[in-house]
Amino acid sequence: MKKVYIILIALFYVSSLYASKSIEIDLSKQKIYAKENGRVVFSGNVSTGKKGHATPRGTFRILDKERYHVSNKYPEPNGGAKMPYMHRLTNKGVAIHQGYLPGYPASHGCIRVSKSIAKKLWRWSKVGMKVKIYGNASNFKYVKKKRVKKRRVAKKRVLKRKKYSKRSLYKSTPKRYVKREYQYQVIELYDSW
Repeated sequence: MKKVYIILIALFYVSSLYASKSIEIDLSKQKIYAKENGRVVFSGNVSTGKKGHATPRGTFRILDKERYHVSNKYPEPNGGAKMPYMHRLTNKGVAIHQGYLPGYPASHGCIRVSKSIAKKLWRWSKVGMKVKIYGNASNFKYVKKKRVKKRRVAKKRVLKRKKYSKRSLYKSTPKRYVKREYQYQVIELYDSW
Protein backbone atom coordinates (compact mmCIF):
# COMPACT_ATOMS: atom_id res chain seq x y z
CA MET A 1 0.00 0.00 0.00
CA LYS A 2 2.88 2.36 0.77
CA LYS A 3 4.33 1.77 -2.69
CA VAL A 4 1.08 2.92 -4.31
CA TYR A 5 1.10 6.18 -2.33
CA ILE A 6 4.75 6.80 -3.15
CA ILE A 7 4.09 6.22 -6.85
CA LEU A 8 1.06 8.55 -6.81
CA ILE A 9 3.02 11.30 -5.06
CA ALA A 10 5.90 10.90 -7.50
CA LEU A 11 3.50 11.09 -10.48
CA PHE A 12 1.93 14.24 -9.02
CA TYR A 13 5.31 15.97 -8.68
CA VAL A 14 6.47 14.86 -12.13
CA SER A 15 3.22 16.06 -13.72
CA SER A 16 3.52 19.43 -11.98
CA LEU A 17 7.08 19.81 -13.27
CA TYR A 18 6.01 19.16 -16.85
CA ALA A 19 2.65 20.92 -16.70
CA SER A 20 1.73 22.67 -19.90
CA LYS A 21 2.06 26.38 -19.21
CA SER A 22 0.98 29.09 -21.61
CA ILE A 23 0.20 32.78 -21.72
CA GLU A 24 -2.84 34.17 -23.51
CA ILE A 25 -3.44 37.83 -24.33
CA ASP A 26 -6.89 39.00 -25.37
CA LEU A 27 -6.58 42.30 -27.28
CA SER A 28 -10.33 42.96 -27.34
CA LYS A 29 -10.53 42.79 -23.51
CA GLN A 30 -6.99 44.10 -22.82
CA LYS A 31 -6.32 41.15 -20.49
CA ILE A 32 -3.49 38.67 -19.93
CA TYR A 33 -4.08 35.12 -18.68
CA ALA A 34 -1.39 32.80 -17.32
CA LYS A 35 -2.65 29.25 -17.83
CA GLU A 36 -1.42 25.95 -16.47
CA ASN A 37 -3.03 22.77 -17.85
CA GLY A 38 -5.85 24.89 -19.32
CA ARG A 39 -6.72 26.56 -15.99
CA VAL A 40 -6.10 30.26 -15.32
CA VAL A 41 -3.46 30.63 -12.59
CA PHE A 42 -3.51 34.44 -12.56
CA SER A 43 -4.65 37.25 -14.83
CA GLY A 44 -4.35 41.00 -15.15
CA ASN A 45 -4.89 44.08 -17.28
CA VAL A 46 -2.62 45.05 -20.17
CA SER A 47 -2.08 47.94 -22.53
CA THR A 48 -1.26 46.84 -26.06
CA GLY A 49 -0.38 48.62 -29.31
CA LYS A 50 -2.25 51.76 -30.32
CA LYS A 51 -3.37 52.67 -33.86
CA GLY A 52 -0.45 52.59 -36.25
CA HIS A 53 1.58 50.41 -33.85
CA ALA A 54 -0.71 47.39 -33.49
CA THR A 55 0.38 44.38 -31.46
CA PRO A 56 0.74 41.39 -33.82
CA ARG A 57 -1.68 38.48 -33.40
CA GLY A 58 -0.68 34.84 -33.50
CA THR A 59 1.22 32.23 -31.51
CA PHE A 60 4.73 33.11 -30.34
CA ARG A 61 7.38 31.70 -28.04
CA ILE A 62 9.31 33.58 -25.36
CA LEU A 63 12.69 34.07 -27.03
CA ASP A 64 14.49 35.86 -24.20
CA LYS A 65 13.96 37.19 -20.69
CA GLU A 66 15.72 40.24 -19.21
CA ARG A 67 15.12 41.57 -15.71
CA TYR A 68 16.46 45.10 -16.42
CA HIS A 69 15.95 45.94 -20.09
CA VAL A 70 16.34 49.32 -21.76
CA SER A 71 14.74 50.01 -25.14
CA ASN A 72 17.11 50.80 -28.00
CA LYS A 73 14.31 52.29 -30.12
CA TYR A 74 11.79 54.22 -27.99
CA PRO A 75 11.61 57.10 -27.28
CA GLU A 76 12.91 57.91 -30.73
CA PRO A 77 15.61 58.46 -32.01
CA ASN A 78 18.02 57.02 -29.42
CA GLY A 79 15.83 54.93 -27.11
CA GLY A 80 16.37 54.60 -23.41
CA ALA A 81 12.91 53.70 -22.07
CA LYS A 82 13.10 51.30 -19.12
CA MET A 83 11.30 47.99 -19.67
CA PRO A 84 11.71 45.89 -16.51
CA TYR A 85 10.73 42.18 -16.46
CA MET A 86 10.92 41.95 -20.27
CA HIS A 87 9.87 38.80 -22.17
CA ARG A 88 10.88 39.11 -25.86
CA LEU A 89 8.34 37.62 -28.30
CA THR A 90 9.68 38.71 -31.70
CA ASN A 91 12.99 39.92 -33.07
CA LYS A 92 11.23 43.11 -34.28
CA GLY A 93 10.82 44.45 -30.74
CA VAL A 94 7.48 43.09 -29.49
CA ALA A 95 7.71 42.09 -25.84
CA ILE A 96 5.77 41.75 -22.60
CA HIS A 97 7.11 44.11 -19.94
CA GLN A 98 6.16 46.25 -16.95
CA GLY A 99 4.75 49.64 -17.91
CA TYR A 100 2.09 52.29 -17.52
CA LEU A 101 -1.50 51.08 -17.88
CA PRO A 102 -3.85 53.92 -18.92
CA GLY A 103 -6.79 51.53 -19.44
CA TYR A 104 -6.71 51.46 -23.26
CA PRO A 105 -4.25 50.45 -26.06
CA ALA A 106 -1.39 52.97 -25.85
CA SER A 107 1.96 51.26 -26.51
CA HIS A 108 4.14 51.00 -29.62
CA GLY A 109 3.30 47.31 -30.10
CA CYS A 110 4.53 45.86 -26.81
CA ILE A 111 2.29 44.39 -24.16
CA ARG A 112 2.51 46.45 -20.96
CA VAL A 113 1.54 44.84 -17.64
CA SER A 114 1.40 46.11 -14.06
CA LYS A 115 4.37 45.67 -11.71
CA SER A 116 2.72 42.93 -9.64
CA ILE A 117 1.73 40.89 -12.73
CA ALA A 118 5.17 41.44 -14.29
CA LYS A 119 6.89 40.03 -11.17
CA LYS A 120 4.56 37.00 -11.04
CA LEU A 121 5.01 36.38 -14.75
CA TRP A 122 8.79 36.68 -14.43
CA ARG A 123 8.97 33.97 -11.76
CA TRP A 124 6.35 31.74 -13.40
CA SER A 125 7.38 31.81 -17.08
CA LYS A 126 10.26 30.12 -18.88
CA VAL A 127 12.08 30.74 -22.14
CA GLY A 128 10.36 28.79 -24.92
CA MET A 129 6.86 29.04 -23.41
CA LYS A 130 3.90 29.57 -25.77
CA VAL A 131 2.26 32.99 -25.93
CA LYS A 132 -1.03 33.27 -27.82
CA ILE A 133 -2.24 36.75 -28.82
CA TYR A 134 -5.77 36.97 -30.19
CA GLY A 135 -8.67 39.41 -30.56
CA ASN A 136 -8.83 42.89 -32.02
CA ALA A 137 -7.76 46.00 -30.11
CA SER A 138 -10.11 48.19 -32.17
CA ASN A 139 -13.04 46.30 -30.59
CA PHE A 140 -11.92 47.35 -27.11
CA LYS A 141 -14.35 49.82 -25.59
CA TYR A 142 -12.76 52.17 -23.12
CA VAL A 143 -15.23 53.28 -20.52
CA LYS A 144 -14.02 56.36 -18.74
CA LYS A 145 -15.07 56.31 -15.13
CA LYS A 146 -16.84 59.47 -14.10
CA ARG A 147 -16.02 60.99 -10.80
CA VAL A 148 -19.05 61.49 -8.69
CA LYS A 149 -18.95 64.78 -6.87
CA LYS A 150 -20.03 64.50 -3.31
CA ARG A 151 -22.09 67.30 -1.88
CA ARG A 152 -20.35 69.05 0.90
CA VAL A 153 -22.60 69.57 3.82
CA ALA A 154 -21.72 72.57 5.91
CA LYS A 155 -20.86 71.35 9.35
CA LYS A 156 -21.52 73.65 12.22
CA ARG A 157 -18.45 73.86 14.30
CA VAL A 158 -18.74 75.27 17.73
CA LEU A 159 -15.53 76.91 18.72
CA LYS A 160 -14.94 76.88 22.42
CA ARG A 161 -13.01 79.84 23.67
CA LYS A 162 -10.46 79.00 26.24
CA LYS A 163 -10.29 81.22 29.27
CA TYR A 164 -6.83 81.74 30.60
CA SER A 165 -6.14 82.73 34.16
CA LYS A 166 -2.80 84.16 35.21
CA ARG A 167 -1.80 80.84 36.72
CA SER A 168 -2.56 78.82 33.57
CA LEU A 169 -0.75 81.41 31.47
CA TYR A 170 2.23 81.23 33.78
CA LYS A 171 2.29 77.41 33.56
CA SER A 172 2.08 77.32 29.75
CA THR A 173 4.48 80.18 28.96
CA PRO A 174 6.49 81.20 31.99
CA LYS A 175 8.94 83.47 30.12
CA ARG A 176 6.27 85.79 28.76
CA TYR A 177 4.49 86.12 32.07
CA VAL A 178 7.71 86.88 33.93
CA LYS A 179 8.70 89.50 31.37
CA ARG A 180 5.34 91.23 31.65
CA GLU A 181 5.45 91.18 35.42
CA TYR A 182 8.99 92.58 35.41
CA GLN A 183 8.05 95.39 33.01
CA TYR A 184 5.12 96.43 35.19
CA GLN A 185 7.33 96.52 38.28
CA VAL A 186 9.91 98.73 36.57
CA ILE A 187 7.25 101.21 35.50
CA GLU A 188 5.80 101.38 39.01
CA LEU A 189 9.21 102.01 40.55
CA TYR A 190 9.96 104.82 38.08
CA ASP A 191 6.62 106.55 38.78
CA SER A 192 7.20 106.51 42.55
CA TRP A 193 10.48 108.49 42.25
